[in-house]
Amino acid sequence: MDSPTSNPIMVRYLTMIGPSVQPEVSKAEPCRWSSLDFMSFLYKAYATLGSGIFVAGLPPFWLYTRLTGRFRKGLKERLGFVPLQEIRGGHPSRRIWIHAASLGEVRVARSITNHLVKLVPGCEVILSTNTDHGHDLGRKLFGSGSVIYAPFDFLPSVRKTLSAVKPGVMVFLETEIWPAWITETHRRGTPCALVHGRISARSIGKYLAFRPLFRDVLKKFNTFSMITEEDGHRIVDMGADPKRVEVNGNAKHDLLASQADPAIETRMQKLLNLKPFQPVFVGGSTREGEEEVLLSVYKKLSKEFPETLLVIAPRHIVRTSRIEALVRQQGLEVQLWTDLVRPGVERTAPVVLVNTFGELFKIYSVGTIVFCGASLVPLGGQNPLEPAVWGKMVFYGPSMEDFAEAKKLLEQERAGVEVKDAEAFAEQALFFLNHQEELREGGGRAREAVLRCQGASERHARVIARLMRDFDPS
Repeated sequence: MDSPTSNPIMVRYLTMIGPSVQPEVSKAEPCRWSSLDFMSFLYKAYATLGSGIFVAGLPPFWLYTRLTGRFRKGLKERLGFVPLQEIRGGHPSRRIWIHAASLGEVRVARSITNHLVKLVPGCEVILSTNTDHGHDLGRKLFGSGSVIYAPFDFLPSVRKTLSAVKPGVMVFLETEIWPAWITETHRRGTPCALVHGRISARSIGKYLAFRPLFRDVLKKFNTFSMITEEDGHRIVDMGADPKRVEVNGNAKHDLLASQADPAIETRMQKLLNLKPFQPVFVGGSTREGEEEVLLSVYKKLSKEFPETLLVIAPRHIVRTSRIEALVRQQGLEVQLWTDLVRPGVERTAPVVLVNTFGELFKIYSVGTIVFCGASLVPLGGQNPLEPAVWGKMVFYGPSMEDFAEAKKLLEQERAGVEVKDAEAFAEQALFFLNHQEELREGGGRAREAVLRCQGASERHARVIARLMRDFDPS
């Protein structure tokens, strides 16, 4: 195996970063500190410390990727070596670079872009993402020639990528606030926007702990298009100029309505070998500690409704073997989703464990009792509107900080049910299984609530289009 210093790209990169690690520091002057001096100092400290850690850690990290294969995909692009074929022709002023962290944000980017290409004819969209799954989905939705891996938030990587992409506008989605990237974008005179912005109640405390740094970074944004009023207030608390902040709703509502195809429900019924009116208990995006609760609830439900099927879809599929063992310890048979999709295999077990990505939204279509995970443990919850758009009442635990707006929307319609533990969950689930009409009516209200919240994608797109017009030199 080659060593890092024998790899031509690594040698060129380590040579390139040498003079760039330290941000420029002015000559010593009398010590008269202002708030601007302090914010500048914090950013320089961030850049210097980050650069030092990055340079020291790059060779062992490179070796780790060679030995394990992890993070190897896209490493060159993350370092700033963007293939030129990824950047098509056209004038840079009409090139929009949208950064989306992972799967959910990539879907939002596609929904916003659908409107953006109508508002700005001839614009070119370049998408960047942090994860392999997001990158793969981006290539499906945007085309292979429009998707790159995001650069590390390290000045040489950022500078090299910005020089290659040459965006007319830089757009960050949701909570993607990267100090070096944003500062360098601003230094080049490129307008910058935070779109579909979201600052959760769970994360605001961490941001406020570094408010001087974030206040300096947020001043470099030209506009903020936030999801909710609460998000708007929080970004202002972090240091954003309130005159640049507006609220335009949740684009994920638009996506959900278009994806809820009745044909999907039919396919799921067949795949899961469901009988008419057979109860299906779905645990979606579960985290460690929640599967035990679901199994406890399931045992109580199955005593009264013995044909109930339990479908568990963990948030992290690397936990599949542990969850499978847990189910078997309870004396229950379990089948993996990857087995069910094989030709000739029929679902016979009372428990199905989903060990692939991209299936949960479809599975919600056949759910009778639907639970959104990361909520019985303090992790902020998952999106309850995904099952709601299928016409399902939604159950969740007390920790729904990351989806407080969606929770409020459902509870206003009496379509969301908060449960604190296995006992309360089983009691509520049994009530609704014994009162199917109330369950159906609640599900209908849930779907109507989602459908009333359409149009956010276009509103966010108009913010980007307006920013392009304001800064278009032509």
